[in-house]
Amino acid sequence: MPWSAIGAYAAMLAAAAAVFLLVVRLGATLSAPPPAPPQVVTGVDTGPTSNILFHVVLALAAVIVIGRALGLLLAYLRQPPVIGEVLAGIMLGPSLLGRIAPDLAAFVLPAAIVPALTLIAQLGVVLYMFLVGLELNLDRVGSRAHTNVAISHASIVAPFVLGSSLALYLYPRFSTSDVPFISFALFSGVAMSITAFPVLARILADRGMTRSELGVIALTCAAVDDVTAWCLLACVVAVAEASAGSAVIVVALIIVFILLMLVAVKPLARRLVRASEDRLQWPAILVTLAGVFTSAFVTEQIGVHAIFGAFLFGAIVPHDSRLARTWTDNLTGPVTVLLLPAFFAFAGLRTRIDLVSGVSAWLVCGLIIAVATAGKFGGTFVAARLTGIDARQAAGLGILMNTRGLMELIVLNIGLDLGVLTPELFTMMVLMALATTMATSPLVDAVVRERPVRATIPDAQS
Repeated sequence: MPWSAIGAYAAMLAAAAAVFLLVVRLGATLSAPPPAPPQVVTGVDTGPTSNILFHVVLALAAVIVIGRALGLLLAYLRQPPVIGEVLAGIMLGPSLLGRIAPDLAAFVLPAAIVPALTLIAQLGVVLYMFLVGLELNLDRVGSRAHTNVAISHASIVAPFVLGSSLALYLYPRFSTSDVPFISFALFSGVAMSITAFPVLARILADRGMTRSELGVIALTCAAVDDVTAWCLLACVVAVAEASAGSAVIVVALIIVFILLMLVAVKPLARRLVRASEDRLQWPAILVTLAGVFTSAFVTEQIGVHAIFGAFLFGAIVPHDSRLARTWTDNLTGPVTVLLLPAFFAFAGLRTRIDLVSGVSAWLVCGLIIAVATAGKFGGTFVAARLTGIDARQAAGLGILMNTRGLMELIVLNIGLDLGVLTPELFTMMVLMALATTMATSPLVDAVVRERPVRATIPDAQS
Protein backbone atom coordinates (compact mmCIF):
# COMPACT_ATOMS: atom_id res chain seq x y z
CA MET A 1 0.00 0.00 0.00
CA PRO A 2 1.46 3.45 -0.88
CA TRP A 3 2.58 5.60 2.01
CA SER A 4 0.18 8.33 0.91
CA ALA A 5 -2.74 5.90 1.24
CA ILE A 6 -1.52 4.81 4.68
CA GLY A 7 -1.26 8.44 5.72
CA ALA A 8 -4.76 9.23 4.46
CA TYR A 9 -6.17 6.18 6.25
CA ALA A 10 -4.44 7.15 9.51
CA ALA A 11 -5.66 10.74 9.13
CA MET A 12 -9.24 9.51 8.66
CA LEU A 13 -9.11 7.42 11.85
CA ALA A 14 -7.44 10.23 13.81
CA ALA A 15 -10.02 12.77 12.66
CA ALA A 16 -12.88 10.41 13.58
CA ALA A 17 -11.38 9.82 17.04
CA ALA A 18 -10.95 13.56 17.58
CA VAL A 19 -14.55 14.29 16.59
CA PHE A 20 -15.87 11.52 18.83
CA LEU A 21 -13.86 12.77 21.83
CA LEU A 22 -15.26 16.25 21.20
CA VAL A 23 -18.78 14.81 21.04
CA VAL A 24 -18.25 12.98 24.35
CA ARG A 25 -16.93 16.16 25.95
CA LEU A 26 -19.95 18.16 24.76
CA GLY A 27 -22.30 15.34 25.73
CA ALA A 28 -21.02 15.37 29.31
CA THR A 29 -22.83 18.68 29.76
CA LEU A 30 -26.20 17.27 28.63
CA SER A 31 -28.87 15.78 30.84
CA ALA A 32 -31.66 13.38 29.95
CA PRO A 33 -35.06 12.92 31.64
CA PRO A 34 -35.39 10.31 34.40
CA PRO A 35 -36.24 6.78 33.31
CA ALA A 36 -39.90 5.80 33.04
CA PRO A 37 -41.23 2.98 35.24
CA PRO A 38 -40.06 -0.37 33.85
CA GLN A 39 -42.42 -1.97 31.38
CA VAL A 40 -42.37 -5.53 30.13
CA VAL A 41 -42.61 -5.85 26.35
CA THR A 42 -45.61 -8.09 25.83
CA GLY A 43 -48.84 -8.44 23.99
CA VAL A 44 -52.15 -7.64 25.65
CA ASP A 45 -52.26 -9.48 28.97
CA THR A 46 -55.55 -11.35 29.25
CA GLY A 47 -54.52 -13.56 32.14
CA PRO A 48 -52.83 -16.96 32.19
CA THR A 49 -52.62 -18.85 28.92
CA SER A 50 -53.40 -22.53 29.32
CA ASN A 51 -51.56 -23.82 26.25
CA ILE A 52 -48.26 -22.01 25.67
CA LEU A 53 -47.15 -24.32 22.87
CA PHE A 54 -50.34 -23.73 20.90
CA HIS A 55 -49.96 -19.94 21.04
CA VAL A 56 -46.24 -20.05 20.20
CA VAL A 57 -46.95 -22.21 17.14
CA LEU A 58 -49.86 -19.94 16.19
CA ALA A 59 -47.69 -16.82 16.45
CA LEU A 60 -44.92 -18.39 14.36
CA ALA A 61 -47.41 -19.59 11.75
CA ALA A 62 -48.98 -16.13 11.52
CA VAL A 63 -45.62 -14.43 11.00
CA ILE A 64 -44.49 -17.04 8.46
CA VAL A 65 -47.68 -16.91 6.38
CA ILE A 66 -48.09 -13.13 6.43
CA GLY A 67 -44.37 -12.57 5.93
CA ARG A 68 -44.23 -14.86 2.91
CA ALA A 69 -47.35 -13.31 1.41
CA LEU A 70 -45.94 -9.80 1.83
CA GLY A 71 -42.60 -10.99 0.50
CA LEU A 72 -44.25 -12.24 -2.71
CA LEU A 73 -46.05 -8.93 -3.15
CA LEU A 74 -42.93 -6.89 -2.46
CA ALA A 75 -40.94 -9.04 -4.89
CA TYR A 76 -42.73 -7.18 -7.69
CA LEU A 77 -41.12 -4.02 -6.31
CA ARG A 78 -37.70 -5.74 -6.33
CA GLN A 79 -37.59 -5.87 -2.52
CA PRO A 80 -35.81 -8.64 -0.52
CA PRO A 81 -38.03 -11.07 1.46
CA VAL A 82 -36.81 -9.71 4.81
CA ILE A 83 -38.91 -6.58 4.30
CA GLY A 84 -42.13 -8.62 4.21
CA GLU A 85 -41.07 -10.61 7.28
CA VAL A 86 -40.27 -7.48 9.28
CA LEU A 87 -43.56 -5.87 8.25
CA ALA A 88 -45.42 -9.04 9.27
CA GLY A 89 -43.97 -8.84 12.77
CA ILE A 90 -44.90 -5.17 13.07
CA MET A 91 -48.43 -5.79 11.74
CA LEU A 92 -49.10 -8.49 14.35
CA GLY A 93 -47.83 -6.31 17.17
CA PRO A 94 -49.33 -3.30 18.93
CA SER A 95 -48.65 -0.99 15.97
CA LEU A 96 -51.49 -2.41 13.83
CA LEU A 97 -53.35 -5.51 15.04
CA GLY A 98 -53.10 -4.38 18.66
CA ARG A 99 -54.88 -1.16 17.74
CA ILE A 100 -57.61 -2.39 15.40
CA ALA A 101 -58.31 -5.78 17.02
CA PRO A 102 -56.78 -5.96 20.51
CA ASP A 103 -58.60 -9.19 21.43
CA LEU A 104 -57.28 -10.94 18.34
CA ALA A 105 -53.78 -9.58 19.02
CA ALA A 106 -53.95 -10.92 22.57
CA PHE A 107 -54.96 -14.33 21.22
CA VAL A 108 -52.19 -14.48 18.60
CA LEU A 109 -49.45 -12.95 20.77
CA PRO A 110 -50.51 -13.24 24.43
CA ALA A 111 -48.22 -12.02 27.18
CA ALA A 112 -47.58 -15.53 28.47
CA ILE A 113 -45.68 -16.66 25.34
CA VAL A 114 -43.11 -13.85 25.37
CA PRO A 115 -40.46 -15.79 27.38
CA ALA A 116 -40.74 -18.81 25.05
CA LEU A 117 -40.75 -16.55 21.99
CA THR A 118 -37.65 -14.77 23.30
CA LEU A 119 -35.70 -18.02 23.68
CA ILE A 120 -36.63 -19.18 20.17
CA ALA A 121 -35.72 -15.76 18.77
CA GLN A 122 -32.33 -15.77 20.50
CA LEU A 123 -31.56 -19.29 19.24
CA GLY A 124 -32.57 -18.29 15.72
CA VAL A 125 -30.38 -15.18 15.75
CA VAL A 126 -27.36 -17.09 17.10
CA LEU A 127 -27.64 -19.70 14.33
CA TYR A 128 -28.32 -17.00 11.74
CA MET A 129 -25.15 -15.14 12.69
CA PHE A 130 -23.22 -18.41 12.38
CA LEU A 131 -24.53 -18.70 8.80
CA VAL A 132 -23.56 -15.09 8.10
CA GLY A 133 -20.04 -15.90 9.29
CA LEU A 134 -19.94 -18.92 6.99
CA GLU A 135 -20.75 -16.70 3.99
CA LEU A 136 -17.68 -14.50 4.49
CA ASN A 137 -14.95 -15.04 1.92
CA LEU A 138 -11.82 -13.93 3.76
CA ASP A 139 -9.63 -14.80 0.76
CA ARG A 140 -11.58 -12.35 -1.38
CA VAL A 141 -11.06 -9.72 1.30
CA GLY A 142 -7.32 -10.15 1.00
CA SER A 143 -7.18 -10.00 -2.80
CA ARG A 144 -7.95 -6.25 -2.89
CA ALA A 145 -7.00 -5.54 0.68
CA HIS A 146 -6.02 -1.88 0.68
CA THR A 147 -8.89 -0.73 -1.57
CA ASN A 148 -11.56 -2.79 0.16
CA VAL A 149 -10.44 -2.00 3.70
CA ALA A 150 -10.23 1.72 2.92
CA ILE A 151 -13.71 1.86 1.39
CA SER A 152 -15.26 -0.39 4.02
CA HIS A 153 -13.79 1.47 6.97
CA ALA A 154 -14.74 4.81 5.44
CA SER A 155 -18.30 3.46 5.19
CA ILE A 156 -18.13 2.74 8.93
CA VAL A 157 -16.21 5.79 10.16
CA ALA A 158 -18.39 8.39 8.40
CA PRO A 159 -21.78 7.14 9.68
CA PHE A 160 -20.26 6.42 13.10
CA VAL A 161 -19.06 10.01 13.43
CA LEU A 162 -22.37 11.42 12.16
CA GLY A 163 -24.40 9.05 14.35
CA SER A 164 -22.45 9.82 17.50
CA SER A 165 -22.69 13.54 16.70
CA LEU A 166 -26.46 13.19 16.25
CA ALA A 167 -26.50 11.76 19.79
CA LEU A 168 -25.92 15.31 21.06
CA TYR A 169 -29.43 16.13 19.81
CA LEU A 170 -31.11 12.80 20.55
CA TYR A 171 -29.79 12.16 24.07
CA PRO A 172 -31.67 14.91 25.97
CA ARG A 173 -34.88 14.11 24.10
CA PHE A 174 -34.99 10.33 23.65
CA SER A 175 -32.74 8.85 26.32
CA THR A 176 -32.91 8.61 30.11
CA SER A 177 -30.64 9.80 32.90
CA ASP A 178 -29.57 6.26 33.85
CA VAL A 179 -27.86 5.83 30.44
CA PRO A 180 -24.35 7.38 30.29
CA PHE A 181 -23.92 9.66 27.32
CA ILE A 182 -20.83 7.81 26.08
CA SER A 183 -22.81 4.54 25.87
CA PHE A 184 -25.62 6.30 24.02
CA ALA A 185 -23.22 8.02 21.60
CA LEU A 186 -21.28 4.82 20.91
CA PHE A 187 -24.44 2.87 20.23
CA SER A 188 -25.89 5.62 18.03
CA GLY A 189 -22.72 5.53 15.96
CA VAL A 190 -22.71 1.75 15.60
CA ALA A 191 -26.42 1.65 14.72
CA MET A 192 -25.72 3.98 11.79
CA SER A 193 -22.71 1.93 10.64
CA ILE A 194 -24.25 -1.50 9.95
CA THR A 195 -24.41 -3.03 6.46
CA ALA A 196 -26.46 -6.22 5.99
CA PHE A 197 -24.15 -8.63 4.17
CA PRO A 198 -26.85 -11.30 3.49
CA VAL A 199 -29.37 -8.79 2.11
CA LEU A 200 -26.67 -7.26 -0.05
CA ALA A 201 -25.74 -10.71 -1.39
CA ARG A 202 -29.41 -11.40 -2.17
CA ILE A 203 -29.85 -8.12 -4.04
CA LEU A 204 -26.70 -8.69 -6.09
CA ALA A 205 -27.65 -12.31 -6.83
CA ASP A 206 -31.13 -11.27 -8.00
CA ARG A 207 -29.48 -8.90 -10.47
CA GLY A 208 -26.75 -11.31 -11.60
CA MET A 209 -24.08 -8.92 -10.30
CA THR A 210 -22.17 -11.15 -7.87
CA ARG A 211 -19.32 -11.71 -10.36
CA SER A 212 -19.28 -8.20 -11.77
CA GLU A 213 -16.59 -5.76 -10.71
CA LEU A 214 -19.03 -3.73 -8.63
CA GLY A 215 -20.56 -6.85 -7.09
CA VAL A 216 -17.19 -8.26 -6.04
CA ILE A 217 -16.15 -4.94 -4.47
CA ALA A 218 -19.52 -4.56 -2.71
CA LEU A 219 -19.49 -8.07 -1.26
CA THR A 220 -15.88 -7.74 -0.14
CA CYS A 221 -16.46 -4.35 1.48
CA ALA A 222 -19.58 -5.68 3.18
CA ALA A 223 -17.59 -8.63 4.53
CA VAL A 224 -14.93 -6.32 5.97
CA ASP A 225 -17.74 -4.07 7.23
CA ASP A 226 -19.42 -6.98 9.01
CA VAL A 227 -16.26 -8.07 10.81
CA THR A 228 -15.34 -4.53 11.83
CA ALA A 229 -18.85 -3.51 12.88
CA TRP A 230 -19.42 -6.60 15.01
CA CYS A 231 -16.04 -6.16 16.73
CA LEU A 232 -16.97 -2.54 17.37
CA LEU A 233 -20.38 -3.60 18.67
CA ALA A 234 -18.70 -6.06 21.03
CA CYS A 235 -16.70 -3.19 22.53
CA VAL A 236 -19.77 -0.95 22.75
CA VAL A 237 -21.76 -3.64 24.58
CA ALA A 238 -18.84 -4.09 26.96
CA VAL A 239 -18.83 -0.36 27.73
CA ALA A 240 -22.63 -0.20 28.08
CA GLU A 241 -22.87 -3.18 30.45
CA ALA A 242 -19.94 -2.39 32.72
CA SER A 243 -18.30 0.41 34.61
CA ALA A 244 -15.26 2.09 33.08
CA GLY A 245 -12.79 -0.27 34.79
CA SER A 246 -14.84 -3.36 34.09
CA ALA A 247 -15.34 -2.32 30.47
CA VAL A 248 -11.57 -2.27 29.95
CA ILE A 249 -11.40 -5.83 31.29
CA VAL A 250 -14.25 -6.97 29.04
CA VAL A 251 -12.70 -5.36 25.96
CA ALA A 252 -9.35 -6.96 26.81
CA LEU A 253 -11.01 -10.36 27.21
CA ILE A 254 -12.84 -10.12 23.91
CA ILE A 255 -9.58 -9.18 22.14
CA VAL A 256 -7.90 -12.21 23.72
CA PHE A 257 -10.86 -14.35 22.62
CA ILE A 258 -10.60 -13.10 19.02
CA LEU A 259 -6.87 -13.78 18.93
CA LEU A 260 -7.42 -17.23 20.40
CA MET A 261 -10.02 -18.03 17.76
CA LEU A 262 -7.77 -16.84 14.92
CA VAL A 263 -4.50 -18.33 16.17
CA ALA A 264 -5.58 -21.58 17.84
CA VAL A 265 -9.11 -22.51 16.76
CA LYS A 266 -8.91 -21.51 13.09
CA PRO A 267 -6.11 -24.02 12.28
CA LEU A 268 -8.12 -26.73 14.04
CA ALA A 269 -11.16 -25.78 11.98
CA ARG A 270 -9.15 -26.02 8.76
CA ARG A 271 -7.84 -29.43 9.83
CA LEU A 272 -11.40 -30.56 10.51
CA VAL A 273 -12.45 -29.29 7.08
CA ARG A 274 -9.64 -31.16 5.34
CA ALA A 275 -10.47 -34.37 7.20
CA SER A 276 -14.15 -34.15 6.21
CA GLU A 277 -13.73 -32.93 2.63
CA ASP A 278 -13.86 -36.37 0.99
CA ARG A 279 -16.51 -37.85 3.22
CA LEU A 280 -18.42 -35.63 5.62
CA GLN A 281 -19.35 -37.56 8.77
CA TRP A 282 -21.45 -36.82 11.82
CA PRO A 283 -18.45 -36.16 14.15
CA ALA A 284 -17.54 -33.11 12.03
CA ILE A 285 -21.13 -31.85 12.20
CA LEU A 286 -21.30 -32.35 15.96
CA VAL A 287 -17.91 -30.73 16.58
CA THR A 288 -18.98 -27.70 14.54
CA LEU A 289 -22.27 -27.36 16.39
CA ALA A 290 -20.50 -27.69 19.73
CA GLY A 291 -18.03 -25.04 18.61
CA VAL A 292 -20.77 -22.61 17.67
CA PHE A 293 -22.56 -22.83 21.00
CA THR A 294 -19.32 -22.92 23.02
CA SER A 295 -18.10 -19.77 21.26
CA ALA A 296 -21.48 -18.11 21.82
CA PHE A 297 -21.43 -19.14 25.50
CA VAL A 298 -17.93 -17.74 26.02
CA THR A 299 -18.72 -14.33 24.54
CA GLU A 300 -21.94 -14.19 26.56
CA GLN A 301 -19.98 -14.93 29.74
CA ILE A 302 -17.35 -12.34 28.87
CA GLY A 303 -20.08 -9.74 28.73
CA VAL A 304 -20.60 -9.50 24.98
CA HIS A 305 -23.67 -10.85 23.19
CA ALA A 306 -23.65 -14.54 22.22
CA ILE A 307 -24.21 -13.68 18.56
CA PHE A 308 -20.66 -12.35 18.29
CA GLY A 309 -19.19 -15.71 19.27
CA ALA A 310 -21.41 -17.55 16.78
CA PHE A 311 -20.51 -15.10 14.01
CA LEU A 312 -16.78 -15.37 14.69
CA PHE A 313 -16.86 -19.18 14.73
CA GLY A 314 -18.64 -19.20 11.37
CA ALA A 315 -16.07 -16.77 9.96
CA ILE A 316 -13.10 -19.05 10.75
CA VAL A 317 -14.63 -22.01 8.88
CA PRO A 318 -13.53 -21.88 5.20
CA HIS A 319 -16.59 -20.62 3.34
CA ASP A 320 -16.12 -22.83 0.28
CA SER A 321 -15.54 -26.10 2.16
CA ARG A 322 -17.87 -29.06 2.04
CA LEU A 323 -18.55 -28.59 5.75
CA ALA A 324 -19.61 -24.95 5.25
CA ARG A 325 -21.80 -25.84 2.25
CA THR A 326 -23.48 -28.62 4.23
CA TRP A 327 -24.32 -26.30 7.08
CA THR A 328 -25.52 -23.57 4.72
CA ASP A 329 -27.69 -25.94 2.66
CA ASN A 330 -29.26 -27.71 5.63
CA LEU A 331 -29.52 -24.95 8.21
CA THR A 332 -30.58 -21.92 6.15
CA GLY A 333 -34.13 -23.21 5.63
CA PRO A 334 -34.97 -24.09 9.26
CA VAL A 335 -33.38 -20.90 10.57
CA THR A 336 -34.88 -18.44 8.10
CA VAL A 337 -38.29 -20.13 7.77
CA LEU A 338 -38.90 -21.39 11.31
CA LEU A 339 -36.67 -19.72 13.91
CA LEU A 340 -36.24 -16.16 12.62
CA PRO A 341 -40.02 -15.57 12.44
CA ALA A 342 -39.92 -15.72 16.24
CA PHE A 343 -37.43 -12.86 16.14
CA PHE A 344 -39.65 -10.87 13.78
CA ALA A 345 -42.66 -11.47 16.04
CA PHE A 346 -40.67 -10.39 19.09
CA ALA A 347 -39.32 -7.33 17.29
CA GLY A 348 -42.86 -6.51 16.16
CA LEU A 349 -44.05 -6.54 19.77
CA ARG A 350 -41.33 -4.04 20.62
CA THR A 351 -42.00 -1.72 17.68
CA ARG A 352 -44.58 0.88 18.68
CA ILE A 353 -45.16 3.13 15.70
CA ASP A 354 -47.83 4.95 17.70
CA LEU A 355 -45.02 6.29 19.92
CA VAL A 356 -43.76 8.28 16.93
CA SER A 357 -46.56 10.83 17.05
CA GLY A 358 -46.61 14.42 15.93
CA VAL A 359 -44.80 16.32 13.22
CA SER A 360 -41.69 16.88 15.32
CA ALA A 361 -41.25 13.15 16.05
CA TRP A 362 -41.58 12.24 12.37
CA LEU A 363 -39.11 14.99 11.45
CA VAL A 364 -36.64 13.46 13.90
CA CYS A 365 -37.27 10.07 12.29
CA GLY A 366 -36.55 11.61 8.89
CA LEU A 367 -33.39 13.18 10.31
CA ILE A 368 -32.18 9.77 11.52
CA ILE A 369 -32.79 8.28 8.07
CA ALA A 370 -31.00 11.20 6.40
CA VAL A 371 -27.97 11.00 8.70
CA ALA A 372 -27.71 7.21 8.30
CA THR A 373 -27.90 7.50 4.51
CA ALA A 374 -25.52 10.46 4.27
CA GLY A 375 -22.94 8.68 6.40
CA LYS A 376 -23.04 5.35 4.57
CA PHE A 377 -23.42 6.73 1.05
CA GLY A 378 -21.09 9.69 1.55
CA GLY A 379 -18.30 7.76 3.25
CA THR A 380 -18.42 4.98 0.66
CA PHE A 381 -18.68 7.32 -2.33
CA VAL A 382 -15.77 9.55 -1.33
CA ALA A 383 -13.50 6.62 -0.45
CA ALA A 384 -14.39 4.81 -3.69
CA ARG A 385 -13.62 7.89 -5.79
CA LEU A 386 -10.29 8.40 -4.00
CA THR A 387 -9.32 4.79 -4.80
CA GLY A 388 -9.97 5.32 -8.51
CA ILE A 389 -13.51 4.01 -8.99
CA ASP A 390 -15.61 6.03 -11.44
CA ALA A 391 -18.50 8.16 -10.21
CA ARG A 392 -21.35 5.88 -11.34
CA GLN A 393 -19.78 2.78 -9.81
CA ALA A 394 -18.93 4.69 -6.64
CA ALA A 395 -22.54 5.87 -6.35
CA GLY A 396 -23.80 2.32 -6.88
CA LEU A 397 -21.43 1.05 -4.21
CA GLY A 398 -22.62 3.73 -1.79
CA ILE A 399 -26.24 2.73 -2.38
CA LEU A 400 -25.48 -0.96 -1.85
CA MET A 401 -23.54 -0.35 1.36
CA ASN A 402 -26.54 1.56 2.76
CA THR A 403 -28.48 -1.74 2.96
CA ARG A 404 -29.23 -2.69 6.58
CA GLY A 405 -32.00 -5.28 6.84
CA LEU A 406 -32.09 -7.90 9.59
CA MET A 407 -28.56 -7.11 10.80
CA GLU A 408 -29.73 -3.68 11.91
CA LEU A 409 -32.72 -5.15 13.75
CA ILE A 410 -30.41 -7.48 15.67
CA VAL A 411 -28.26 -4.54 16.75
CA LEU A 412 -31.28 -2.44 17.70
CA ASN A 413 -32.75 -5.22 19.82
CA ILE A 414 -29.45 -5.48 21.68
CA GLY A 415 -29.65 -1.74 22.35
CA LEU A 416 -33.20 -2.05 23.63
CA ASP A 417 -32.25 -5.01 25.86
CA LEU A 418 -29.37 -2.99 27.33
CA GLY A 419 -31.67 -0.04 28.02
CA VAL A 420 -29.57 2.24 25.79
CA LEU A 421 -32.51 2.77 23.41
CA THR A 422 -35.95 3.83 24.56
CA PRO A 423 -38.97 2.22 22.84
CA GLU A 424 -39.61 5.43 20.88
CA LEU A 425 -36.06 5.71 19.57
CA PHE A 426 -36.02 1.96 18.90
CA THR A 427 -39.07 2.38 16.65
CA MET A 428 -37.45 5.29 14.80
CA MET A 429 -34.33 3.21 14.19
CA VAL A 430 -36.45 0.27 12.93
CA LEU A 431 -38.12 2.63 10.45
CA MET A 432 -34.66 3.79 9.39
CA ALA A 433 -33.60 0.17 8.77
CA LEU A 434 -36.70 -0.44 6.66
CA ALA A 435 -36.36 2.78 4.68
CA THR A 436 -32.68 2.31 3.82
CA THR A 437 -33.17 -1.33 2.85
CA MET A 438 -36.23 -0.66 0.69
CA ALA A 439 -34.46 2.21 -1.09
CA THR A 440 -31.53 0.04 -2.19
CA SER A 441 -33.10 -1.95 -5.04
CA PRO A 442 -34.83 0.89 -6.94
CA LEU A 443 -31.82 3.19 -6.54
CA VAL A 444 -29.42 0.50 -7.79
CA ASP A 445 -31.67 -0.04 -10.80
CA ALA A 446 -31.62 3.69 -11.51
CA VAL A 447 -27.88 4.26 -11.08
CA VAL A 448 -26.07 1.04 -12.00
CA ARG A 449 -25.82 -0.06 -15.62
CA GLU A 450 -24.06 -3.42 -15.47
CA ARG A 451 -24.36 -6.47 -17.63
CA PRO A 452 -25.76 -9.35 -15.53
CA VAL A 453 -23.36 -12.19 -14.71
CA ARG A 454 -24.52 -15.57 -13.47
CA ALA A 455 -24.77 -15.56 -9.70
CA THR A 456 -22.50 -17.73 -7.62
CA ILE A 457 -23.41 -16.52 -4.14
CA PRO A 458 -25.85 -18.76 -2.21
CA ASP A 459 -29.33 -17.35 -1.76
CA ALA A 460 -29.52 -15.31 1.43
CA GLN A 461 -33.07 -14.96 2.66
CA SER A 462 -32.49 -11.97 4.89
